[in-house]
Amino acid sequence: MTLTAQDAYDRRWWTLGVLCMSLVVISVDNTILNVALPSIVRELGAQGSQLQWIIDAYTIVFAGLLLTAGSLGDRFGRKKALTTGLVLFGVFSALASQVNSPTMLIVARGLMGIGGALIFPTTLSILTNTFTGRERAKAIGIWAGVSGLGIVIGPLGGGLLLEHFSWGSVFLVNVPLCTLAVVLGWFFVPDSRDPEEGRLDLVGAGLSIVTLALLLYGIIEAPDLGWGNARVVGVLVAGVALLALFIWWERHTDHPMLDVRFFENPRFSAASATITLTYFALFGSTFLLTQYFQFVLGYSPLKAGFMTAPVAVGIMVVAPQAPKFVERFGTKRVVVAGLLLVAAALFCYASDTIMSSVIGGGLVRVLFGAGLGLTTAPATESIMGSLPPGKAGVGSAINDTTRQTGGALGVAVLGSLFLLRYQALIGSAASVPEGVRAQVQDSIGQAFAAAQSISGADGATIVQLARRAFIGSMRIVYALAAAVVLLAAFVSWRYLPATAPDLSDDDVALAEAMSVGDA
Repeated sequence: MTLTAQDAYDRRWWTLGVLCMSLVVISVDNTILNVALPSIVRELGAQGSQLQWIIDAYTIVFAGLLLTAGSLGDRFGRKKALTTGLVLFGVFSALASQVNSPTMLIVARGLMGIGGALIFPTTLSILTNTFTGRERAKAIGIWAGVSGLGIVIGPLGGGLLLEHFSWGSVFLVNVPLCTLAVVLGWFFVPDSRDPEEGRLDLVGAGLSIVTLALLLYGIIEAPDLGWGNARVVGVLVAGVALLALFIWWERHTDHPMLDVRFFENPRFSAASATITLTYFALFGSTFLLTQYFQFVLGYSPLKAGFMTAPVAVGIMVVAPQAPKFVERFGTKRVVVAGLLLVAAALFCYASDTIMSSVIGGGLVRVLFGAGLGLTTAPATESIMGSLPPGKAGVGSAINDTTRQTGGALGVAVLGSLFLLRYQALIGSAASVPEGVRAQVQDSIGQAFAAAQSISGADGATIVQLARRAFIGSMRIVYALAAAVVLLAAFVSWRYLPATAPDLSDDDVALAEAMSVGDA
């Protein structure tokens, strides 16, 4: 259905509703899945490295296709791109809910990433072409608020579903939402495109996806195969070589997917590095936190989901105030203060005494969210402010690509280091029966499964050993995550500007919206 210009204007708030519904579908995806990971371990027998791939398969494809998907929407029509993304996301979500092996789930998650990459940038593109002036700022604020709700809706909704249904329900719930969004979009979403859009950089898109896949494969598989294993070394070397080739290609092609010359601007590079390192720590810490709640503390999926909510509270309370703080104290001071709060919270995450306390752990997670709220909006504004106004779309895509890449690396690197430490601690325990030692060493979920097959005191001993090994590994990994955030604070202090440049209302709203949406 093609809307006239007058119809599009009259129905613009209905359009926003459809865009927000589309955004909800993908904004809750990873947060709802984290709560389901222990159930996937129990019901599918997923191993430690497979859990990382279940998260990262989606993220790699999503991040690798973001820029290309935005270009496709500009070239062939943004409404078509949104509809296609919703259909793909719904179909592959249904597929994911019915698989019977971790490998099939990893494949389905990767396919879901194609749909997600089409949906996310298209919602913001349609919105900015539907609204103008002050209405655009208001619409972007609503869009951002809905996006930020994913941190709350995902864990709580996932926990509620898992109380009554199997793990597949966290994927199946996407199907009716995608269907409804497609139907409503047919009537209420106008189409638009950029007639001056250049040709697609298919080589750059392919190189970016393969490079990320190779690097992450090597990092994730290294704990199982060994860092000196020929396959691990081979894929890591190939990944680095392709990364160099990608940079060379983007510098020399006439229509680059990512103009790497932007990174010659220290302000742009520092802001991008800050977001990448921050979400490296965020995704990696969340990946472990939900397992800690359920396996170590014995919480139900619903309670585990509820316990993650304080992070969202911190973000939603502090993020709207960040621009005011920047105006008073300057970009550099606000971002660094936020990063120091995040680092302090991560050091507290390493303490079982603090995190096992409902009140103490809750306050720490509020602190974590407050730090994120102070960090992401000003850092995103620095990305936007360092680019020409006409490159706002490029800034949006780069902002989310750095977030997704940092998140994928966070799960891969921190998850792999955690697994190495866990295996070392369990391996040194003499009381683990040899018949189940390999299974117990794989992950805490597999250790619990092994304990159930052994009656008496031996089974209880395995559970206690696995919990102690998890906590011991958690201490190391969260300390490393805090160190990464401190590195981001140093980069921000060294290279970010003291104050933000003057921006239009729309530019400020766009920067704030993207930062909240990323959370």
